[in-house]
Amino acid sequence: MPETATLPADRFYRTALWFLVLTAVMTLVGTGKLDLVTGVAAPVLVLYKGYRWWREYPPELPQKFATRLVVGYLFLFPIDLLFVSRMLAADTGNLTLFAAMLASVHFLLFVTIIRLYSLATDRDALFLAMLAFTCVLASAVFTVDTSFLAFFLIFLLFAVAVFVGLELRRGASGTLFTPIDTDPRRERRFNRALSLAALTVAIGAMVCGSVLFFIFPRFSAGYFAHASGQLNLMSGFTDDVELGAIGEIKRNTSVVMRVQTGAPIKYAMLRWRGIALSHFDGRRWSTKEKGRQMYQPDADGWIILDDRRGRGGRSGERVEFVILLEPIASDALFAPARLIRVRGNFSGDANTYADSVRRSYLAKDSTESIFLNPIKNTGQIRYQGVSMLPMVHSDEANNAGTDYPGEISDAYLQLPSNLDPRIPDFARRITASARNPYAKSLAMENYLRSNFSYSLNMTQNAGADPLAQFLFKSKAGHCEYFASSMAVMLRTLGIPSREVNGFLPGEYNNVAGDYIVRASDAHSWVEAYFPGTGWVTFDPTPPSNDGPTGLLSRLALYVDWFQLTWNEWVINYDFARQTTLARNVGQLSTDWKEAWRRKLQRAQDRLMGWLTLWQVQHPSLRFVVPILLVAGLLVLRMHWLRVFLNSIGFSFRTGALEGRANPQMASRLYRELLRILEKRGFRRREGETPKEFAASLIMQPALGPAVTEFTDLYAEARFGGTACDTFRLRALLEQVRRTPRSR
Repeated sequence: MPETATLPADRFYRTALWFLVLTAVMTLVGTGKLDLVTGVAAPVLVLYKGYRWWREYPPELPQKFATRLVVGYLFLFPIDLLFVSRMLAADTGNLTLFAAMLASVHFLLFVTIIRLYSLATDRDALFLAMLAFTCVLASAVFTVDTSFLAFFLIFLLFAVAVFVGLELRRGASGTLFTPIDTDPRRERRFNRALSLAALTVAIGAMVCGSVLFFIFPRFSAGYFAHASGQLNLMSGFTDDVELGAIGEIKRNTSVVMRVQTGAPIKYAMLRWRGIALSHFDGRRWSTKEKGRQMYQPDADGWIILDDRRGRGGRSGERVEFVILLEPIASDALFAPARLIRVRGNFSGDANTYADSVRRSYLAKDSTESIFLNPIKNTGQIRYQGVSMLPMVHSDEANNAGTDYPGEISDAYLQLPSNLDPRIPDFARRITASARNPYAKSLAMENYLRSNFSYSLNMTQNAGADPLAQFLFKSKAGHCEYFASSMAVMLRTLGIPSREVNGFLPGEYNNVAGDYIVRASDAHSWVEAYFPGTGWVTFDPTPPSNDGPTGLLSRLALYVDWFQLTWNEWVINYDFARQTTLARNVGQLSTDWKEAWRRKLQRAQDRLMGWLTLWQVQHPSLRFVVPILLVAGLLVLRMHWLRVFLNSIGFSFRTGALEGRANPQMASRLYRELLRILEKRGFRRREGETPKEFAASLIMQPALGPAVTEFTDLYAEARFGGTACDTFRLRALLEQVRRTPRSR
């Protein structure tokens, strides 16, 4: 054991230090950015050291050997940086930067483990605590998730405990006599007191830190992790998408965005629309259009994308939303149905949210797809907008006819040159009973939904013509095959159509009032054009089963609500949001004070009305109130109320100390004696001992003997170690209290 084993709080500080290191390592592992070997080996080594510490084993590594290991790793660091970490960071957005960060974290964890296994002095413990704090800082670079918040709060608690223990040991090590081990029961009580103190300080630091976070001015936004973390690359949301890309995305369950709407949107075809594709070559969808119209923000930061009220002169339902979009390395902007206006941080390079809003601009093509310009979202994006959910009038759509504009026919009736001839025949056969394009579209949608099945296993559809394989052989596939088949078959019937990629609504969280949209909600559907009505949405994909329900899913909604709140008020908390919060708090304070003023005024009016009515109904008692007021003033003037309260307070203070052996009772009773004597004009001077004060009263025959005996009993109980004779002291106190005042 080290030489400091006999110092106080030894087990407390060692336990706190071990939990501090474990929390720091788990914070790094919890980011999900470490490789499997490091993520498993580091916690296991820390847990093993905890077992050896609990068994009070000595340090495993000598100090000199530990230093040589650290120096030796410096020669391996370039190999880790150039080869190992670079290979592990191959799928990240910034290969060089992330590889350097990962190699640095490997070195940091190595030094932390080596120092843990060579710990011998309190100086080593302080250095180890600094290394643990560095691990937490590295975790903050890797992630801004709520899991980091939980680990950080735990780390703060153990950090306070460690430094409390170290300070106690530092103070004890400088004393003349080294403290020896005490009674185990007293040591446990001492450790409990230290734990309570550490918890109290940690909670106070959390509260004060939270207040300062919201009060201090905010001059920058964003985290370094936005440029260095691993991105969820979504290849299905570009202007050139190979058939099957959406199916690969649907295997991922990570959250890609959260859509705040405040309440569920009652709309059957609600989708988060991303990008529409018009050209199909048999295996790949693309958009041939190169020109895009640019849209700049106005003075308030709003980008107006469409000022029409609705399609075909008909107004739709207005929807307001706020979207928090995770990094997916796509330039597509997602929104419900037809986006009217939007405002958000799209540039990603401004210092504040408000500045970024003014510098943002978007692009829009003829398919009504909205794009970030000129960058992709490699960082988290928050934007708010207004959309219109179009209303489809079946009577108008049935009478739409086939007089399509030339630009619509040219762009949305294109077919692959090698299209299987069975596909047009199949399209005509399943829509034979329909009499107009809209009815044919409905018939085709219903047929595919009713006669085909949903599957993510597409190994049978890898042939030269995947649509033919899907329609005539497997009859099972995911949304992309359903949407592509319907779009192509509509075109064979002369109905303009296009495929749209986006997301299903996802799971609505009624706790946070938002939709949780995951990568597995990625979806493809069809939009068909009808003259006078416009583009109408069809979804031929069969519905999937509902998600899990029960207690765990309900708890997951609360976790997601906390995640949304964390992103909204911590990660994206900027100066503009701080100003808004201060304004709202000021307004709330004013409203609260005004509400209480009105409430008190109403209570006063009711009381005065009741007193007036009571006085009218009881004229003989009209003098009762003045009499009561005079009596109250008399009680206050004669200090009777204060005497009564002092008596109650004295009884309360001494009630818990009853017992002849309690030395505190003697001090309480002596203070009461001094109070009584002071009222009689005998005040103890500053610096006067109890014996001297009692001797000064010896010439008072009524008080002197009682005060002298009381003082002797008090001195013996307070300073002589004698048991306090509570009963005799109380009797003497009553004798002094009943003694008449001297004239």
